[in-house]
Amino acid sequence: MGFKMGIVGLPNVGKSTLFNALTKTAAAQAANFPFCTIEPNVGEVAVPDARLDKLAEIAGSKQILPTRMTFVDIAGLVKGASKGEGLGNQFLATIREVDAIAHVLRCFEDGDVTHVEGRVDPVADAETIETELMLADMESIEKRLQGLVRKVRGGDKDAVQQERLLKDALAMLESGKPARLVEVDEEDAKAWKMLQLLTTKPILYVCNVEEDASAKGNAHSAAVAEMAAAEGNAHVIISAAIEEEISQLEPEEAEMFLSEMGLEEPGLDRLIRAGYELLHLETYFTVGPKEARAWTIRQGTLAPQAAGVIHGDFEKGFIRAETIAYDDFVSLGGELGAKEAGKMRVEGKTYEVQDGDVMHFLHSS
Repeated sequence: MGFKMGIVGLPNVGKSTLFNALTKTAAAQAANFPFCTIEPNVGEVAVPDARLDKLAEIAGSKQILPTRMTFVDIAGLVKGASKGEGLGNQFLATIREVDAIAHVLRCFEDGDVTHVEGRVDPVADAETIETELMLADMESIEKRLQGLVRKVRGGDKDAVQQERLLKDALAMLESGKPARLVEVDEEDAKAWKMLQLLTTKPILYVCNVEEDASAKGNAHSAAVAEMAAAEGNAHVIISAAIEEEISQLEPEEAEMFLSEMGLEEPGLDRLIRAGYELLHLETYFTVGPKEARAWTIRQGTLAPQAAGVIHGDFEKGFIRAETIAYDDFVSLGGELGAKEAGKMRVEGKTYEVQDGDVMHFLHSS
């Protein structure tokens, strides 16, 4: 299981440049004019995880298969998008399909790159996008409430639940806050998710800074950090220009370049890690002589459902899982050493898979 993150922002903030860097392609045309990304560009990237390489080395795996993450580069948004301005309708339709939003904010000064509003103010840019998403949600909710009237009168339980949740969301939006701030009971969680409201999507602010500020940020990114903290959202600092340059280099050259810039790792790594935290995701591994492979699951996933990520039949016929913690697998030299040290555990259907677990599933055919 991977997940899909939509890269959004006003025109000319560096969305397509970042997308190109992340996917190591030139699929998204990065040009200095609004709406250069007309159709949403979709790219899959391998999720970097040093643990997978280490496991493969110990097990002598012939193939390394990382888990994957999908990025969607979405056309630039402008004021009035909720009413169809610019490419608003297309933007809003595409954003409904993603799991989370990476909101790229321009945190750099450059007279050669025009800003659609004629100034550099990332906090105001963030408010513009949030406002458009909130307006679109309000319009959508009002239409849906009208369509539910007959079913609610007829006592349809699902319709009654949907109406209640939509009204809760509308009240929050009318107070000037996004729907993600609504407190939802566990019994309503599934129905709430099915509403697919734009402002319930988790947000990660991506501060696109100039090269010199890539390590520590600048005044603009500091303002975004303050805003994100107040909202309970996350933020990362990235120089899209640097990331695009790194993406074209060989691994050894990239490492030297990062070191010269005072960076410990590529922005991609930070972005993915922040995305994982945003959606409460984690990774488990399957390791053998043929391949070492990473699998993405949500935190709290039980062993049978984790097995189902590999194949649905594994979940249906789940018997047990042989499990070794990553640290034990490494320190004891692999599966055999872990077994001999009594560090391989046999777990049943109620076992909650932990990040880094090395697993082997037994199932009936």
